[in-house]
Amino acid sequence: MKTRILPVNTVDDITLWNNLKIGDEKSFSLLFERYYNDLVNYGNSLSPFAEKVQDCVQDVFTDIWVYRNSLQGAVVVKAYLLSSVRKRIARLHERDHIFRKTASTDDIAFLLEFSVENELIDDDEFTKEKVKYLNKLLNELPPRQKEALYLRYHQGLSVEQIAEMLDVNYQSASNLLHRGLLTLRKEWKGALPLVTLLFSSTL
Repeated sequence: MKTRILPVNTVDDITLWNNLKIGDEKSFSLLFERYYNDLVNYGNSLSPFAEKVQDCVQDVFTDIWVYRNSLQGAVVVKAYLLSSVRKRIARLHERDHIFRKTASTDDIAFLLEFSVENELIDDDEFTKEKVKYLNKLLNELPPRQKEALYLRYHQGLSVEQIAEMLDVNYQSASNLLHRGLLTLRKEWKGALPLVTLLFSSTL
């Protein structure tokens, strides 16, 4: 099938998704380019084996192309891709007997370290030290709380999407976010609002 010329940054995800469903290779390639790095970074937060993570991400895209005719149309593409990578890595863990022969994503440790944008920090040394302390607090949270905060504030997923990804109900996902934020708010005394800093978190 003849591919269409589509500018990378101006076509929305759902248009690319629907086009790849009917065999448009260019749309498939644009989605791959748009999300590959994010998916690899997220995969690396769940597994220390970088090469295997890259294989998992590539396998996800391969399956999407091979089974494109049976893909759902009404999806949030980013959430779908992140969830697919998470499930693929869970199966990888099971196959390698890393997590006691279980494919449950509950047993996956979240390895990513948060880092607040330096551009948001002023020259005040006290503020810089507080932000360093905030990063420390973030990375000491329980893995599930840390991952929920990452998905909410770094990837911009909704609570419903986080619940689906983590295979929990809405209230459980909301509780993970609430407990994580509560822990941080108890300690954060900086000038900048905590949520502003979290929305600026980056790899």
